[in-house]
Amino acid sequence: MSGMFGVISRKNCSEDLFYGTDYHSHLGTQFAGLAVYGQELTRKIHDIKGSQFKAKFNEDYLKLKGDKGIGIISARDEEPIVMNSKFGPFAICTNGYIENADKIARELFKKGRSFAEVAEGKINFAEMAAKIIISGKSIIEGVEKLFSKIRGSCSLLLLNKEGIYACRDRLGLTPLVIGKRGKDWAVSTESAAFLNLGYKLIKYLEPGEIVLITDSGLKIKREGSQANQICSFLWVYTGFPASYYESINVETSRERCGAQLAKDDDIVADLVAGIPDSGTAHAIGYSMQSGVPLRRPLVKYTSGFDRSYTPVSQERRDLVAKMKLIPVPEIIKGKRIVFCDDSIVRGTQLKNFTIQKLKKHGVKEVHLRIACPPLMFPCKFNYSTRSVNELAARRAIKILEGKEPKCLSKYIDENSKEYKRMVDWINKDLGSTTLKYQKLDDMIQAIGLPKDKLCLYCWTGREPKNGKNICKKR
Repeated sequence: MSGMFGVISRKNCSEDLFYGTDYHSHLGTQFAGLAVYGQELTRKIHDIKGSQFKAKFNEDYLKLKGDKGIGIISARDEEPIVMNSKFGPFAICTNGYIENADKIARELFKKGRSFAEVAEGKINFAEMAAKIIISGKSIIEGVEKLFSKIRGSCSLLLLNKEGIYACRDRLGLTPLVIGKRGKDWAVSTESAAFLNLGYKLIKYLEPGEIVLITDSGLKIKREGSQANQICSFLWVYTGFPASYYESINVETSRERCGAQLAKDDDIVADLVAGIPDSGTAHAIGYSMQSGVPLRRPLVKYTSGFDRSYTPVSQERRDLVAKMKLIPVPEIIKGKRIVFCDDSIVRGTQLKNFTIQKLKKHGVKEVHLRIACPPLMFPCKFNYSTRSVNELAARRAIKILEGKEPKCLSKYIDENSKEYKRMVDWINKDLGSTTLKYQKLDDMIQAIGLPKDKLCLYCWTGREPKNGKNICKKR
């Protein structure tokens, strides 16, 4: 997932834009960019792999002059893209994943269109979105064409001389919120970006809604729908603890999630801990529910390290996992520890760098408690896991079955013998003493939205909107 921020100010906007964008650094790890509209449209983009946004843009933002701007921390592409068009010059950044990008590209090639922003053979999603938008008679019509044409999701910010167009994807998979401070306006992926900048959250954009923010205020250009199916993983892992999505806070949702994990757990333990950072709130909830004391046997060295599931290469992921968590031997030795984590994606870092560190320092027992069900399907709607081979649960199933099964329904059913065999295999492979995953209904209850308002695709294989079962395709 990427994080976007935009601001309309009565004065130079660059400082708010710089800090507002920086508050999304927990989301993307690849590229970052700022675009400001003053006397002209100016842009700065940097590669932030292995570095921090602040360090890259600390001098750049001081040179950007204008009263409106957009910024992005991107998980995939170099953005914002700047384009001159029949609508005049504009900058655009996107958050999402266009699953049918190759098909759309072929259609555009046949019409004589070309793409300039191509890196490692990948078409830039923001450029593709821009090309579709400019094929409309107006920006609004162009965005509507984009929404109707793509499979997957695409929320976006578009900056031009009018102001900022903020557009949330049609299923509401990714959030966008509007804030106001006096006569200044802001739009953000994370509502947490508003707090220290003094903006008050006044509106959650609805799915498919398009608004135009100008120095005169907020104009709704296209009404949204109530067909919201927002990504559940925002509360489990991806989102920032201080943020709210659909009026529900991330940190307290994670605490409820941890409490659900402890509810029927009969493990005898000396302490409970969270794998930093996102596992910490789950552990707090577990501790509050169970009465087992919360301690920190593993501490994170610095927030400057990437999230270990997001870097592109396995080598980089392994390096991050190895270096970012430092053990406290005195707390670990001889202890029975319940470890809460948000999820198990690949499982390699948990196995090779977390559990092995604990064993090296004399842990007696390691009881893993995972805040969501086993991840079964690569995300089709944002840029995270891209292959079934990356997922620990799918690897376990393939080994147990000897092949890729046609249907996964028995392994998704948490009451089946197949599910138990899968979890037992993962537990043995990781080297933990016990392993339990959150039940799907308990996770939904902890989030606090109705089931039909959440995207649960990566656990159930049911696509948003139509509830289509992936098993029918395989």
